[in-house]
Amino acid sequence: MATAETGGSRLEEFLADPETAALDLTTAAARCTSALGIPHSVVYLADIQQRRLIPLTDVTASLLVDDSLAGWAYRTQSLRVTESGVGGMTAWLPLVDGAERLGVLAVHAPALTPSVLRSARALATLIAMMVTSSRAYEDSFVRRTRTQRMRLPAEMLRAFLPPRTIGTAHVVSTAVLEPAYEIGGDAFDHALTETTLHATVLDAMGHDLASGLTTAVSLAACHNARRTGADLPELVRCVDDALARWLPDQFCTGVLAQLELASGVLRWTNCGHPAPLVIRDRQLLGDAMRREPDPPMGLPSLLAGRRRPVHEIALEPGDRVLMYTDGVTEARAESGGEFGLEQFADYIIRATAAGELASETLRRLIHSILDSSPSRLRDDATILMFEWSPPSR
Repeated sequence: MATAETGGSRLEEFLADPETAALDLTTAAARCTSALGIPHSVVYLADIQQRRLIPLTDVTASLLVDDSLAGWAYRTQSLRVTESGVGGMTAWLPLVDGAERLGVLAVHAPALTPSVLRSARALATLIAMMVTSSRAYEDSFVRRTRTQRMRLPAEMLRAFLPPRTIGTAHVVSTAVLEPAYEIGGDAFDHALTETTLHATVLDAMGHDLASGLTTAVSLAACHNARRTGADLPELVRCVDDALARWLPDQFCTGVLAQLELASGVLRWTNCGHPAPLVIRDRQLLGDAMRREPDPPMGLPSLLAGRRRPVHEIALEPGDRVLMYTDGVTEARAESGGEFGLEQFADYIIRATAAGELASETLRRLIHSILDSSPSRLRDDATILMFEWSPPSR
């Protein structure tokens, strides 16, 4: 096995080689493993619904996120070490890029010395960056992480969606969307600047290609306005104008919000959508963001020439804000009734008290809705949750 010094030298040569950038992900991961002096590694990627961890190669079977050591590493973003079935030891490391969970890395070695574990962590970091940089254009990545055929409206919408989870030391925003392969009009969006978190949840009328197109145009208008530095009122007006001009027979409800990271001031506009929820100190503040909603976007005639109001509240450290579509609360619970806001919030509160990661909380929540419902979701179900922690003074 290579020493740490020779492994570092080989890794530098590998990364400096101009041909490295042209390698496919599987080959690059194998060469990077060798360059670091690691005997063997396997990359597992989470499928689109985060139920299974699927290997990059066909040699190894997929693993359940909820019932495996690999899944434990994924769920908790922590290292797990165990004896290998063929001798030696196996380290399971989470693959995380920024705040987004991508999968896990299995590293096999005769002994997991401190040097090997340092190399394994470096390998996990490099592979996570490789995955993020290549998944936008490598269809092999997409095929690996899908377990069924995706409908055309869902394919179109997913092209506009950001990573499931983004964050910094002061804010984390995470989202889930179901049914993963059949979404028609729901979408989420979140993005960060140096000072602000932008968060949006949308729900277009209907559940067909026209609905998906309505949401896609709304997302594109959001992106376009946000990237020119538009403030919240201007951003919403751009969505209104885009829908009125290009899709005059369609409309879209939504909540568009901006959080100032330094102060915790949250500004938002509600366009015909369910009011977001605030959870503070393990309690639901049900009316904290409840305001009279404005008309949906794309219906400028209903505004009578007035500007949409922008609301504002001050968050406290540790507050969690939940933005969602009505498909969540209209889902059927185990009791046969609707899931409901109280049950929805109680799940988040209990997970928060247990110290669970925000992304893991939403993963388990959406699965509990899907798995306990006696029938399919009545509508698309989208949840976006962000948590604010202020910078230290």
